[in-house]
Amino acid sequence: MKLSTVLAFDLGASSGRALIGEMIAVEGEGLKLEVKEIHRFPNQAIHVGNHIHWDILRLFQEVKTGILKTYQEGYRANTLGIDSWGVDFGLLDESGELLGNPYHYRDQQTNGLVEELAEFIGVEELYLQSGLQNMPFNTIYQLFAMVKTGSPKLDAGRDLLMIPDLIAYMLTGRKTCEYTTATTTQLFHPVLKTWNKSLMETVGIPSRIFIEPFMPGDRIGPLAPEVCEELSVDPINVIAVATHDTASAIAAVPAGEDPFAYLVCGTWSLLGTELSEPLLSPQTIKWAYSNEGGAGNTFQLLKNIMGLWIVQECKREWEERGGTSDYPGLMRQARAAPAFQALIDPDDSQFYTPHGMVDKIRSYCRKTWQKEPVTEGEIIRCVLESLSLRYRHTLEQLEKLTGRSFSGLHLVGGGVQNGLLCQLTANAIGRQVWAGPVEASAIGNMLVQLIASGLCRDLNEARFLVKNSFPLMVYEAQGDLLQEEAYERFKKLIQKID
Repeated sequence: MKLSTVLAFDLGASSGRALIGEMIAVEGEGLKLEVKEIHRFPNQAIHVGNHIHWDILRLFQEVKTGILKTYQEGYRANTLGIDSWGVDFGLLDESGELLGNPYHYRDQQTNGLVEELAEFIGVEELYLQSGLQNMPFNTIYQLFAMVKTGSPKLDAGRDLLMIPDLIAYMLTGRKTCEYTTATTTQLFHPVLKTWNKSLMETVGIPSRIFIEPFMPGDRIGPLAPEVCEELSVDPINVIAVATHDTASAIAAVPAGEDPFAYLVCGTWSLLGTELSEPLLSPQTIKWAYSNEGGAGNTFQLLKNIMGLWIVQECKREWEERGGTSDYPGLMRQARAAPAFQALIDPDDSQFYTPHGMVDKIRSYCRKTWQKEPVTEGEIIRCVLESLSLRYRHTLEQLEKLTGRSFSGLHLVGGGVQNGLLCQLTANAIGRQVWAGPVEASAIGNMLVQLIASGLCRDLNEARFLVKNSFPLMVYEAQGDLLQEEAYERFKKLIQKID
């Protein structure tokens, strides 16, 4: 028996998707969530002059296409929700018009500003005021760049809307700001749980452009009449889900009530654990962990790690050179390549920017006196092994920070599909890896909608629904002496940042 139908839009840094979720009651099996992809589309960065932008109007059109396809396939969603990456935003003028395409978080306008603000405010004070790891893409640095250049957009801007809030505004006409995405800006006070207007004043950012946050599960409003007329659809209610895709993915981790560690793995890797309050200790400052807002009044103590972006860039380069590399083929080559031939620090700043990734990897290995990977398989294995060792190091730090001991690691997101990475991670941490679900962000998006409608009581019940609905792959550790030797080498590589 079908109990509810929800529509989730999950906008990622390289692609977006619309998925339908149906909550059903199955005799003898209990409640389940059935998920079907309705629409998938690319999300490409647009280079204009020296800047990189998001094509926000194209994204909005794709969202409308997803709603239309949902109706064409016979589904009638009770609610819909939107999640996306954090930190990026659009500015609206006094009449509600968008002031230009939002900047892409990899835009280089923030170069050097992390160091400048750290010197001006102080690393420790900035962390206590925001609870976040200093990353050059954080909203505070994007706005500080606009302050320094005297951008007229700041003078004309009346409302700042984060990407999922901006799409929701285009759909409903309602200006909102959702809590989990607000916490990614580095302008949100983690203890007071409100905008840090004192910090804004110190940096020169106008506080008038910030809207008081909605909490996950709050109702934004129905689709605007003009959207309904254009698409010939009913006025579906839009819910402010955990709009930061990481927060949505964590909501879908199929864990019990005991403390657990998770790895949200995709373009970025986010490894952490769930807390009831932020952890702002001298050690979290030193090790640069973030406290981000989560669904269910939680905080996520996590570390940003570069992730599969490096693999994606290598693949793109090989294809541009006329290669025909696909992921299954690359993984077969990587499995066949020698183990731990060379390692990189995946969080080295040179791997943050696009273009020339293959040469960057080879150059890094040469400069660190390692055997240079030559073939595609050797390069991919180098990246995946380095990521797995970074995960181990981060998990060990997390246990020291929290005083918790984790029996294994929940891996969710697109990285679940990379069996080699899952196995390498289990080997590296010496514990089980529980992999799944793949579409964690979209599923977490759906769960908050179901909680908002009263069909799930809370986050624990929603996670049980995930556990009852989607199979998990279990990877057992297969470590050896070569693994331990490689880990010692890896720790020496990353000493400069830890």
